[in-house]
Amino acid sequence: MLIASTGRRALGRALLALVLVAPGVPLVAAAQSRVELPDFSELVERVGPSVVNIRTLERSRGGPERGVDPNLEEFFRRFGIPLPGGRGGPRGGGQPDEEPQQRGVGSGFILSADGYVMTNAHVIDGADEVLVTLTDKREFKAKPIGFDKRTDVAVVKIEAAGLPAVRIGDVNRLKVGEWVMAIGSPFGLANSVTAGIVSAKARETGDYLPFIQTDVAINPGNSGGPLINLRGEVVGINSQIYSRSGGYMGIAFAIPIDEAMRVADQLRSTGRVIRGRIGVTIAPVTKEVAESIGLGKPVGAMVRGAESGGPAEKAGIEAGDIITKVDGKPIESSADLPRIVGGIKPGSKTTLQVFRRGGYRDLTVTVAEFEAEQTPRIAQSDSGPAASAKTALGLAVSELTDAQRRELKIRGGVRVDAVDGAAARAGLREGDVILTLDNTEITDVKQFQAVAAKAEKSRAVSVMVRRGEWVNYLVIRPGR
Repeated sequence: MLIASTGRRALGRALLALVLVAPGVPLVAAAQSRVELPDFSELVERVGPSVVNIRTLERSRGGPERGVDPNLEEFFRRFGIPLPGGRGGPRGGGQPDEEPQQRGVGSGFILSADGYVMTNAHVIDGADEVLVTLTDKREFKAKPIGFDKRTDVAVVKIEAAGLPAVRIGDVNRLKVGEWVMAIGSPFGLANSVTAGIVSAKARETGDYLPFIQTDVAINPGNSGGPLINLRGEVVGINSQIYSRSGGYMGIAFAIPIDEAMRVADQLRSTGRVIRGRIGVTIAPVTKEVAESIGLGKPVGAMVRGAESGGPAEKAGIEAGDIITKVDGKPIESSADLPRIVGGIKPGSKTTLQVFRRGGYRDLTVTVAEFEAEQTPRIAQSDSGPAASAKTALGLAVSELTDAQRRELKIRGGVRVDAVDGAAARAGLREGDVILTLDNTEITDVKQFQAVAAKAEKSRAVSVMVRRGEWVNYLVIRPGR
């Protein structure tokens, strides 16, 4: 029997409905529960006019170059790939300034009706001129207000009024699996719209940002554009992609808008971002270490070193401490600490909860202003006395001299002279300085031997070691 084309389509839809209905579910109920895919057209009409195209220009300083697509330059610069013809390297050369040449493309969105625009720092960094084009084709030369490389947020200003500003959303309401949309200028194709879902939240890829991960198609030129929820609110700034090929591979990252707005507010008021710091170098706490020292769960940030004379050292924070709370806010992972401390006003006093040798204690620290990277300088220890003692853990240790302890700024500890067996498997090395064993502070060789002798041979034993400038926890498993 022949079926007309319209009849075939109707039959196909009916068969598809039957296939999709779960066993035992009535057809009527299945039809009523069917969820339609979202229509983004209304959102595009509403939010689209608030999204801008950003072009950056630079004056040629090394003679004319040809053969590079300007729309690809932003991609090369973002991922540190040298540009063909030598562009993108250090500026210099004896050529006089020439007419500005297009340097790259990006996106942005209007924060306020009087012309403030937000974008990524990497979009405008190093540009001689920044041009902003609206959807109505008007083009303005923008004045950079400020940018912050650590969060990759920038604010520029154009001289215009009555502009359509975006609405800022609440990132806390954003859910994994929720539909989101991006508008931007991939490869210079202005006002391109792509959509997808939120793949993950609080994805740690940087010191100061818990990124939003999406599967929205993001490509070079989308940088700085808004990530928009179904209510038409901006919830993030599209900033990075994960790629092995250089193109979109289904993983994109956006800066949460609440973090970005905190930075933007400071840029608009002072032109720079002021952050707090306490002067510590930190590392994650592993599950194995947490269990071996009695912390239980792998939470907090382990202090590997405290800056000499810095806020943390003055407050009594020691290498090996686990910082678990700041002013009552829990530190779930080590990445939380710089973000929370960075948001505290310099000069403020704050309370840190630390876990040290089996117990918690509160310490008060005065937060300093973050200016530049500070690296704790802790001198390497020289070789200790020749006499050493072997233990059942596979360690031969010796006393430190008073001069070595003063140099290392430690009260006790013993030096590792030889290592094998379980200790070697745990990662200890000759020259390490053991500060604690099994949550007990080590003062000398005799005490170390006593603590080691009491350690159960079937139980994991934690050891805190100083190696060069840093401390770390290692776990010795004698039975293995």
